Formats: sequence, C-alpha cells, structure tokens
Amino acid sequence: MAEPRGPSGVTKALNAAWVRPFLFLIFIVVIWDLTIRVFRIPAYQIPAPGDVVAVLWTDWPELLRQAWPTTYATICGFLLSAVFGIPVAMLIAGSKTVESYVYPLLVFSQSVPKIAIAPLFVVWFGFGIIPKVISAFLLGFFPVVVSAVQGFKSVDPDMVDLARAMQGSRFRVFCAVNLPHAMPAIFSGLKVSITLAVVGAVVGEFVGSNSGIGYVLQRSIGTFDLPTMFAALVILALMGVILFWIVDRIESLVIPWHVSQREDIIFAS
Repeated sequence: MAEPRGPSGVTKALNAAWVRPFLFLIFIVVIWDLTIRVFRIPAYQIPAPGDVVAVLWTDWPELLRQAWPTTYATICGFLLSAVFGIPVAMLIAGSKTVESYVYPLLVFSQSVPKIAIAPLFVVWFGFGIIPKVISAFLLGFFPVVVSAVQGFKSVDPDMVDLARAMQGSRFRVFCAVNLPHAMPAIFSGLKVSITLAVVGAVVGEFVGSNSGIGYVLQRSIGTFDLPTMFAALVILALMGVILFWIVDRIESLVIPWHVSQREDIIFAS
C-alpha cells in the first residue's frame, strides 16, 4: 500500500506567506503596463512601471534618506497611540461613567479631518518633528481605543468571578484574565493603528515640512514629476507593510496560543 505523499516543494513554496502577494503584485504591474500601452495613456497622467523602477533605482539613497523622518514620526505616533490608547480603553471598559463622557467625544473627534487641523500644529509647534508625531498619533489613537474596549468588554464575567473567588487581587485578576483575553483585540487595533500612523505622518509633512516622503510627494506634485511621486508611494507602501509585519511578529510572540497564530489553519487552503 502506497504511503501518502506530502506536499511537493512547489506547493510549499506557493503556500509561503509572501509568495502569493508577490505574484499578485507582479500581475498588477503587468496589467498596469499593458493598460498604458493599449490605451496609450500619456506619461504626464500615469507613468509606466519602468519609469518608476528607474527612479527607485537611481534615487534610492535619497528616497531612503527622506523615508527616515517619516518612519521616525510614524513610530513615535504609534507608540503614543498604544501608551495612551490602551489605558483609556481600560477606563472606558471599566466604568460606565467614563464611557458616557469620553467615548462620544472620541467618536466625534474622528469626524474632524486631520488635514484640516494639521496646520494648527505647525502654528503651535513649528516645522519640526512634533506636528508629524501628533498627526500620526491622532490617526492611530482611535483604532487602538475601539479595539481594546471591545477586547476588555468581551471578557467572560464568570472567569473574572472565579479568579476573584480564588482570593485573587484586582491586579492579579486583571493580569491573569482580563489582559490576556483582550490581547487579540488589542493587537488588531495596533495593526490598524500602525498603518494609519504612516498616513498621519505624511499628512503632517504635507502641511509643513522640508523633509520626509510627504515632502517628496508635495514637491513631485508641484513639478509634475509623476515617476518620483509613484516611487515615493511605493516607499510608503513598503514602509507600511514592514511596520505591519513587525507588529504582527510581536503579536505572534506575545500571544502564540491564539487561533490567529496557527499557520496550519491559515494556510491549509
């Protein structure tokens, strides 16, 4: 009786986490190039993929240098979102009074376009790194709070009562029951927050900055240098993917027991 064969090397390669997105990206680039050729779209409207690649190749050191201020502002804003967002979510989830006062204001604040208030940060704090950090913080704060509130509120009350019945203090019950149960939801908010923090940093660079990817985008738009603009967008996309991946790896280390970290389930299809 023949023994069942395991998956072939090609199948294993296709099941790798990065292969399928990479193949889909190649497909998009091919469609992009064919669309320009078939419909004869002029270069001043949409640049060809080859032109964007050429800019990435020749201007890579400059783009990398400009990416650092954006990355720094993104990380700082994201860390502030986590540091302030999780405690605020704990207060909202633990007190109906705090929720009735604070939560509606948080929802209301999201209706205000950040690009509209970003110039105020330049007036108040100048043209340094602070306005960009604040913009990144404002965009990344709300997802952390919403997800963390949902996580803390979804804790089974019977588990909390059982832990308290075993003479556990409030702090020990929180660390042993509430926090681990809420961690998957918290990391979901953090992964959304890190991508929005990139957008917030760029918004801050748009309104007042002489460095960063947002500054490169603004300068390219002013000179109609579309290949450079698209190259800057590629850098921003790579930045978001890398930062998202870092948060995802941290999640796999902190909560390896959660179902979302079981690769055999995720990539079985």
